[in-house]
Amino acid sequence: MIQDSTAEPLLSDVNDPNASNIKKPRINRGKYRRCKSAPSVDAFLVPGKNGMGLNPLKGFGKYRPTFCHVFIFLAFYLGIGTLCFCSIKHEIGGKKTNAILDAIYFCVVTMTTVGYGDLVPETITAKLLACAFVFTGMAMVGLILSSAADYLVEKQETLVVEAICNHQKVGFNEMIKEMEINRVKYKLLTVGTILTLLIIVGTVFLVKVEGLSFVDSFYCVCSTITTLGYGDKSFSSQGGRIFAVFWILTSTLCVAQFFLYITEMYTEKKQRHIAHKVLKTTMASSDLEAADLDADGVLGPEEFALYMLKKMGKISQEDLVLVMAEFEKLDVDRSGTISISDLEDFRNL
Repeated sequence: MIQDSTAEPLLSDVNDPNASNIKKPRINRGKYRRCKSAPSVDAFLVPGKNGMGLNPLKGFGKYRPTFCHVFIFLAFYLGIGTLCFCSIKHEIGGKKTNAILDAIYFCVVTMTTVGYGDLVPETITAKLLACAFVFTGMAMVGLILSSAADYLVEKQETLVVEAICNHQKVGFNEMIKEMEINRVKYKLLTVGTILTLLIIVGTVFLVKVEGLSFVDSFYCVCSTITTLGYGDKSFSSQGGRIFAVFWILTSTLCVAQFFLYITEMYTEKKQRHIAHKVLKTTMASSDLEAADLDADGVLGPEEFALYMLKKMGKISQEDLVLVMAEFEKLDVDRSGTISISDLEDFRNL
């Protein structure tokens, strides 16, 4: 939503009685230059078989746990759960196959909140242990698996974009731009494809191994991946539970990611609509006055960019006040600029 406060000066001093004593920073009217520390296009390139290629991890700036880390953590977590539930196997009722396999299977359906009901805790100890395991499983394992899934999706997204651009003979800069603009769309496409394959594989497996009808198999798949888990249809054979341990973890995660990207894509579409509407609006004299940081009657590119970002809802008045307060703090000599000497003087304060 476009903010109504954009008609106010960008750095209003209404709420700051000491603002009149603070010198406004001098705005540099020079042309924009790329920051020397900012990553250039070369930062996205890595050596490949056919020359330089795209590195899917560069430029995203977020930590992603490696698959080795995820596997170790998940194995450790499931190992503890398996030992715990194996030690109280007689306190868990339901359809049983192998003690260790049933314990792992029970851990997975509990962790993912599927809860078929084919294996249920019957004693106070088993019930309390299940409660503790489901909360810690959702909080810890879910977080790490989501990070790993996002990592995988971004790698696949990069390969998809690179393949499209190579097919259309598009340059590298255009490829980066295409990936940034349609980033969420490619993520949604990738996760949707993986989810469709998982649904097909799960349905076929239930028909062939568990002996369910096609409708019952599809029904069981849908109730599982949405964590509905009625329990009237589930994986009851030993082979079925081995398959379920891996399939349930992957499919429930993909469904969560799929709906997350749908929401993200809707939000980005709405933001682009707001930005387009703002940019089409003709700037009035009141806008010029509100955007003029140094009150010299003209707008520089920095002032114009800040004002438009505020109108688009990308930043708020509070954000600007905090940023400028930090600027004033670092500008020790009150020259309106920050230099090396300012930084050294600030560190010595």
